[in-house]
Amino acid sequence: MQSTGFIFVKIRGGFHEIRNAISDVVVVARLLNATLVIPEIQSTTSSKGISTQFKSFPYLYNEDQFIAALAKDVKIVKTLPKDLKGARRKKEIPSFKVPHGASPYFYLHHVLPMLTKHSVVELLIHSGGCLQSILPPPLVEYQKLRCRVAFHALRFREEVQNLAIKILNRIRASGQPFIAYDPGMTRDALAYYGCAELFQDVHTELIMHRRAWMIKRGILKGNLSSDSAEQYRNGLCPLMPEEIGILLRAYGYSSDTIIYISGGEVFGGVKKLIPLHAMFENVVDRTSLSSPLEWDKVYGQEANLVDQYSIPPPSDNVVMRSQAWKNSGPRPRPLPPPPARPKMYNVEGWWGWVAESDDEPESTIMELRTNAHRLLWEAIDYMVCTEADVFITGFDRDGKGNPNLASLVVGHRLYQFPASRTYGLDRKEIAKLFEEIRDTLYQPNHTWITSLRKQLRRSLIDGLLEESKISKSRSFLAFPVPECSCIANDSMKRLVNTSSPMPKYDIPVFSGQIGQCPSWMNVPTSSQSTEETEEENDKDDSASSGLFLWLGNGDQEGDSGDISNKEEALVEDQEELEGGDSR
Repeated sequence: MQSTGFIFVKIRGGFHEIRNAISDVVVVARLLNATLVIPEIQSTTSSKGISTQFKSFPYLYNEDQFIAALAKDVKIVKTLPKDLKGARRKKEIPSFKVPHGASPYFYLHHVLPMLTKHSVVELLIHSGGCLQSILPPPLVEYQKLRCRVAFHALRFREEVQNLAIKILNRIRASGQPFIAYDPGMTRDALAYYGCAELFQDVHTELIMHRRAWMIKRGILKGNLSSDSAEQYRNGLCPLMPEEIGILLRAYGYSSDTIIYISGGEVFGGVKKLIPLHAMFENVVDRTSLSSPLEWDKVYGQEANLVDQYSIPPPSDNVVMRSQAWKNSGPRPRPLPPPPARPKMYNVEGWWGWVAESDDEPESTIMELRTNAHRLLWEAIDYMVCTEADVFITGFDRDGKGNPNLASLVVGHRLYQFPASRTYGLDRKEIAKLFEEIRDTLYQPNHTWITSLRKQLRRSLIDGLLEESKISKSRSFLAFPVPECSCIANDSMKRLVNTSSPMPKYDIPVFSGQIGQCPSWMNVPTSSQSTEETEEENDKDDSASSGLFLWLGNGDQEGDSGDISNKEEALVEDQEELEGGDSR
């Protein structure tokens, strides 16, 4: 069919918002039968000093792969025709600031008429997904298209993929499985959910300052002050790295387990990770597993920036006053006033300006470059977390209340590697458990450890179902089942992803109406069985009751070795869930 026109898209936001938005605009182009221009990523085009070799969309993703993978779904071009490009520069084309989760009605009744009339429209996306996450059943093919975009068409450019593969190989060099942990502790998320009082220093003031700024901008509706302890008990605040470490140790992971720390920012600094480093000796991240030279290849050739902390030269007026003072002659005179010092802020800690203004400081050139680099950091983390043997997150929301990077990782793992372990922690229940042993945090008793292990086993199934209810309404990619799955074998109740040309993995049935796979997809698959052969005995629980005495006395003899030797079988999990209290 003939195209109705061109859709030009500008996307602003973080890594997870960009990924959600790209998947949505492809679906919108298919819905309107339009030609999509490669989306423009504002975080790179607005930055100064980044490499001109990788600009906008190619800064993060493989442009040619994106076009080729979707050739049978949507027509995609790299630029607008010359006449329409000139009209866009003169701002003569209709532009729409798309709200988060806009409905198909919005596009069909508001955007399509203008697209037909002017042959081009511009969409401005600032808050991630630009199409509602849950579409009506007749539009299920559009949901599958979202999966094809996110999990097959969107591939990182070669330099990013190569470095991620190197990091993965270095992690796996020891032959041990590893855990990927995303703290989710960003300043915006802590401010949005009112978790300032979880900190006891200047970070509290910084969070409150950010919260006041959010309220002023209309991002957040609520009071400036909030009960952080109550928010924590309700599961609306992140679990601290120390608490995650205690969970993993109590569950049976040994102190030599490899833990990969994901995320571009752990608010509170390195000191928040000190307890985790004390519990696990092999805590790594992308910086410890790569060299600056390798990152320079990813960044490309960049211009040298002037040091933002350097003191500017004095003005001509200051020089003239100084010269006049020297030539005034030998007479009694008062000391001259000290010269005004330029305001300099510690950007890394945001010290200094908190007490001076209600607004956030303007982004410096270096910060704009860092924002672009952060996309590459999170791309590396995304690939490593997706491939990890175990994935766990401390928090799964961003500074706008939407699913964050960790939620997208959960959705990708569920789609591509469903047999791998992904913990969807119930932070409310975990908070209750920690309240019970707050005074004896590193010496939990046998009953507490047993309760914790049952809770973590439930998180493998119930946690993902809860993710379906909460995150899916805001981001389809956080839980792409059952739309992107189908039943391949009735006897095994096995699911395969339906947007992939060659299904390879089994997906356990969670919920929803799932159709039968077409005959061409019923091919033999070599998948990992969801039933593990080894069960955990009560003696493992009792051996772990003194699990944390190693802080003073060294590691316990009862510590576990490999991850697979200390985790309960999914069959046992199901029996406990069916035999216990139901939700």
